[in-house]
Order: sequence, then C-alpha cells, then structure tokens
Amino acid sequence: MAKKKDKPEPQSVLYYFYTQERWDNWMNTLMEMDFEGDPESEEMPEGLSALDNFTKDINVSVLKIVKIFQNDGFDSKTALEKMNEVEEIIMAEVPDNELVDIIQGIQMRFLVLFLSCKKYIKGETPSAEIKDLVKSGRDVGDDDPEKALEIAAEIGAGVLDGGSCCGKYLRGDLDEPTMFDDWLIEIDDMGEAVKSLKKFDEEFGVGI
Repeated sequence: MAKKKDKPEPQSVLYYFYTQERWDNWMNTLMEMDFEGDPESEEMPEGLSALDNFTKDINVSVLKIVKIFQNDGFDSKTALEKMNEVEEIIMAEVPDNELVDIIQGIQMRFLVLFLSCKKYIKGETPSAEIKDLVKSGRDVGDDDPEKALEIAAEIGAGVLDGGSCCGKYLRGDLDEPTMFDDWLIEIDDMGEAVKSLKKFDEEFGVGI
C-alpha cells in the first residue's frame, strides 16, 4: 500500500466522528425500547430495529475515518489516533443494567471492526484468499478465540482493501454458529457501510 501523505488536520473534524454524548443518547434511547415485541406479530420488535440502526451508525462513523485515510486526508498515525478515540467510547465498560448483555454482545462483534480497520491502516492486508481465511477461521471456531479474531480481522482488512465478503459465506445451515460467524456478519455489515460511503469524498467540515 502506498504511503499516505502527511496533511495538517483541520480543526473542524476534531470531534465529529463519535462522541460520548452520542453513545449516551443511544443508550438512553435503547433503554426505553421494547425488545420482546408482540409474539403474535411478525414485525420486528422496536428494540431490535433500533439496535440495527445503532450498529449501522457506529460502522459508518468508524469507516469514515478509514475513508478519509484512503482519500489522503489523514496519515496513518492520525487515522489510528482517531480510531482509538472512538474505540475507547464504544468498547468502554457497560453499566450493569438491563442492556448489559445486549451491549456486551455488540461490543464482541465490534472487536473485528476496530482490529480490521487498524490492520488496514497499517497496511497489513492479507496475502491469502478470503475463502481460504474463512475456512481457517471456521476450523478454529471457538477453540482459540484470539486466533479466530485475528483471522477475521485479516478478512476485514481485505474487504477494506477492496475484497469481497461475506454474504456467500453466511450459511444458514450451520449447526452451531461460532463467534467467528458473528464476526463474518459484522464484516458483511462493514462492506455495506463502505458502499454507503461510496460518494463520501471528504472535504473537511462537510458531510462528516
């Protein structure tokens, strides 16, 4: 990967990616939501629908940092600093309330988001084919979570580098889906977020 040029960071983007206030507002909103729904209705419970929007919001916010890096707006050092700032908010300890299990589950999925982005920014894109990495990750399963996460993050970095994943690998016939499969779902969501930013040609202070 070509080395990114150093550019001065405009003041207008210092706090736009993700803030503690934004996280807290989402937590307050989700606390008021019904996650059970009407058992006789086919509609998704409002809590699950809001949770889907919540995760999309985080994906897009984080991947805007990657997009700016790709557009030479951030050098790798600045991009990693921005990534770490958002990660500290998203991955912070969750208060012990009725949302704790749900949010901790979301945080587990986002492990691969942040690690994938960091790998990509550092130029650590995979040399292996994505299909081979998926097979390796499935072989590891839950036996070695750290290794499975590392493999998943390689796939994620590959997707950010233009690779294709992971719809065709999200099979519905798995007897016992593992955390690796959840990370593949997150990588698929990352790919969708990247597509949504296709026209995001960053000019600082506009459209962030």
